[in-house]
Amino acid sequence: MACSESGEEEREPIQANAAPRKPRILLSASGSVAAIKFGNLCHSFSEWAEVRAIATKASLHFIDRASLPKDVILYTDEDEWSSWNKIGDSVLHIELRRWADVMVIAPLSANTLGKIAGGLCDNLLTCVVRAWDYSKPLFVAPAMNTLMWKNPFTERHLMSIDELGVSLIPPVSKRLACGDYGNGAMAEPSVIYSTVRLFYESRVQQECGSSVQPAGS
Repeated sequence: MACSESGEEEREPIQANAAPRKPRILLSASGSVAAIKFGNLCHSFSEWAEVRAIATKASLHFIDRASLPKDVILYTDEDEWSSWNKIGDSVLHIELRRWADVMVIAPLSANTLGKIAGGLCDNLLTCVVRAWDYSKPLFVAPAMNTLMWKNPFTERHLMSIDELGVSLIPPVSKRLACGDYGNGAMAEPSVIYSTVRLFYESRVQQECGSSVQPAGS
């Protein structure tokens, strides 16, 4: 037997395992008015996880950089190009994909939805998505005008990304920034946060449970 026969034999003290690292969440914003809530979203996640952020050029019209947590790095398209000078240098969209445990795009604009569904990758955000490892979760929270949400193209695009394994956090009905009332408003940051956290922690528990071997096996 591998264990000692004597109960009196001295045993080495058991070393406690190091605390597990925090989840790594890559938050991304595309060009929708709902990006004004991006700072709030980053604060929600940073209390639980290590966060890095991506903003498209259009989303920067709505994001107040000063509202972001101080420890959250915000990457833009300019960083993608300025970080690479020669063969052998790291490629930012690949490094971010490797780093992240989960990617969340909130808000997801109609334009960026169409790009992802069509496989386009013309900025940092869509390059990360195109290079994404779909064994890891990717969530999207759309935000757009009601008629844009009801447009037949939107349904087709949602079906396309669903086939990739992208998880949808659906929009809600309310008075929109344009003045219309209807479905298309981004889910609240608290809902996005709780949805992603619940999914992630449930998945971790399942993986830990499946790795435990029954006694005598």
